[in-house]
Amino acid sequence: MMNSLLIKFLSVSVGFLLFISCQPPKLSVAEPVKIIFDSDMGPDYDDVGALTMLHAFADSGKAEILATMASNKYALVAPCLDVINTYYGRPNIPVGSPKTHGVNIGCSQHWTDSLVANYPHKIESTDQAQDAIILYRKILASQPDTSVVIVTVGFLTNLNDLLLSQPDSISPLNGNDLVSKKVRRLVSMAGIFPEGSEFNVREDSASSKYVFDHWPTWLVLSGFEIGNKILTGRKLISSSLKSPAKMAFGIAIPFSEADKNGRQSWDQTAVLTAVKGASFAFNEVKGQIFVEPSGFNRWKNRKDGLHTYVVFKKSPEALSELIESYMMHEPLAVK
Repeated sequence: MMNSLLIKFLSVSVGFLLFISCQPPKLSVAEPVKIIFDSDMGPDYDDVGALTMLHAFADSGKAEILATMASNKYALVAPCLDVINTYYGRPNIPVGSPKTHGVNIGCSQHWTDSLVANYPHKIESTDQAQDAIILYRKILASQPDTSVVIVTVGFLTNLNDLLLSQPDSISPLNGNDLVSKKVRRLVSMAGIFPEGSEFNVREDSASSKYVFDHWPTWLVLSGFEIGNKILTGRKLISSSLKSPAKMAFGIAIPFSEADKNGRQSWDQTAVLTAVKGASFAFNEVKGQIFVEPSGFNRWKNRKDGLHTYVVFKKSPEALSELIESYMMHEPLAVK
């Protein structure tokens, strides 16, 4: 009888531990979420809205911005990141950029050069920014275990190189182990679900494939189909604000007839998910993303998967209102 009870107890205990191990770590509601923001800012301007949102969360004590990274080698990415950080009173946020391989895609709508020409900043070109991998390693090594949330709203170039980085004077851990130790989760605006070919994944498909095949912590994906239904920017550009976001959206929206009701808010959904948690606005589908060499992604549902993609719980209309309200945030000094 005792042996039978012991076996039952051990079976229940093992089952419970397995259940716990397959659950995503909970975000603390008491402390600001520690964020590294990684962006391809330039080909589209939703990145500007996303970083503006992040500063709004930082001003309300919901987020701490540890660094802003350029995943695009285009010359004005890092200066634009610096412009927005400076405008919101955080000129000392470090900025990183790729120093080896990477995509270089510019801005056809000329809002990037307008931001750089009209707002204070220290960084004049993306190649002047710090080495992104060294910066990633320094920041992660300095943070408490499982405390950092990485938000990518561009190419996976930096994360590929981070995972492949070797032990050095910064940390005795290789990149994979450093991420495993320090990162709570990765939130990425990437992919189309359940399958498709999406810009952020496709442009550096080799890095995308490596990262999604090897990322060692929880990964939350906000796909193209989510931000595609959330339109923002019309209220922003008709406001009296003088923000970089208003300038970027004000320049770019008139370029396209398709944007007359607002621009799709892909990158903003990743920031919202990273800070508020996916369950605030979305349900999650658990499984695994697979990326082909071409950049085409497929999805497989798996109960034990470390990946999730989000589906709507709140309506796109409600999220449009909420996201635009964050994008219209003014610096605390202005208030």
